[in-house]
Amino acid sequence: MSNLTPREIVSELDKFIIGQSDAKRMVAIAMRNRWRRQQLPPELREEIAPKNIIMMGPTGVGKTEIARRLAKLAGCPFFKVEATKFTEVGYVGRDVESMVRDLMEIGINLVRKEEMEKVKVKAEKHAENALLDLLLPSSKSKQPGMGFFNPAAPEEQLQEQPAVDQSSTREKFRKMWREGKLDDREVEIEVTVQGGGVEIMSMPGMEDMGMQVNDMIGKMFPGKKKMRKVNIREAYEILIQQESDKLIDMDNVAELARERVEQSGILFLDEIDKIAGNQEGGGSANVSREGVQRDLLPVVEGCVVNTKYGMVKTDHILFISAGAFSYAKPSDLIPELQGRFPLRVELTSLDKDDFYRILTEPQNALTVQYKALLETENLTVDFSREALEEVAFNAQKFNEETENIGARRLYTIMEKILSDLSFDAPDRSGDSIVIDKEYVQEKLQDVTEDRDLSRYIL
Repeated sequence: MSNLTPREIVSELDKFIIGQSDAKRMVAIAMRNRWRRQQLPPELREEIAPKNIIMMGPTGVGKTEIARRLAKLAGCPFFKVEATKFTEVGYVGRDVESMVRDLMEIGINLVRKEEMEKVKVKAEKHAENALLDLLLPSSKSKQPGMGFFNPAAPEEQLQEQPAVDQSSTREKFRKMWREGKLDDREVEIEVTVQGGGVEIMSMPGMEDMGMQVNDMIGKMFPGKKKMRKVNIREAYEILIQQESDKLIDMDNVAELARERVEQSGILFLDEIDKIAGNQEGGGSANVSREGVQRDLLPVVEGCVVNTKYGMVKTDHILFISAGAFSYAKPSDLIPELQGRFPLRVELTSLDKDDFYRILTEPQNALTVQYKALLETENLTVDFSREALEEVAFNAQKFNEETENIGARRLYTIMEKILSDLSFDAPDRSGDSIVIDKEYVQEKLQDVTEDRDLSRYIL
């Protein structure tokens, strides 16, 4: 687990997210507390529960991005799910425990990727030898159909070599392969075709059971093997994958992943305000919302969920929930669920200064993205300061006059401004263009003058 200090975590988040210092500080403390907990004796460690967080704020202010960047920074399993996907048993929707199973799958992939990186050098060495076996099958391992499929290959490379020359010929091929002289040749290689078994269709609301049944059937009827004709470079990649699978102990991967999910997993529950009870409404809708909350409660407070990789305890998984809370408030949640989210933080709406900073400061700023995209067409685009200030001003204006969608408004405005340029880019290769304030005003003129049109376009 990452041992970054809270100050370092906030500093890293600042590279991608503008403002929202309170929210950054809160998640940084939550992450550091997980590291502190790991340093404690086991008997005390089990007693310390994670401090779950509710982030409140309008859409597009960075709630999801903060959680996603935090998980990436810590290298821990992270899964985002909308609370509106869940329903009570008997209604069409997903089972609440499915999010823990999805988190476990992400944990498995995360650990498997790390383990593959550890055995990469050994796998590459084995793959190279396996590739040479395909190119020069010995009398013992020779299989029908294996070898070159290039009629233009030199005869001395294709003919059977005497046993005494086998080693030197193999080394010659190894040298040719490393120099890239064999990349375009073709070989036949055995690959496993997935999905050879029977697919079971699951009923709505029981997708996880259907997936587990399909997985069980897949083990009973393993994938079929077939021969594929591929070039040597592609064959090498396939062989690396096959050799890595042989070197990795999947039981150990499952055990490591389960421990990581239990001790450092993060579940991000978005749109939690949509399942909060609303005092104004009533009837079956409110009953259903409350039913979802009651289903969520045991998972958040700690239970054991059965997955295909074993039992997973949710006691120490960190839950971060988020919602706009425009029409509901955290106190509309059932008291038991409120008590499981002790930390609350409100994210502020963005103004034109924030929008300008979003366009210029982050490593993945929109301006950087668009420059790079158009650079692929050999078209150089630059933005003047006045142009970006005009974009920021319009983003705030449209958010005030229509719906406030936060920083997402910048996407719609930038697309509107650059749509003609993106379309003509292949024909303007080699040009260099500076986007100034007048250019921005010209492109936005029709929507700024017609308020009704702006509701549809932006």
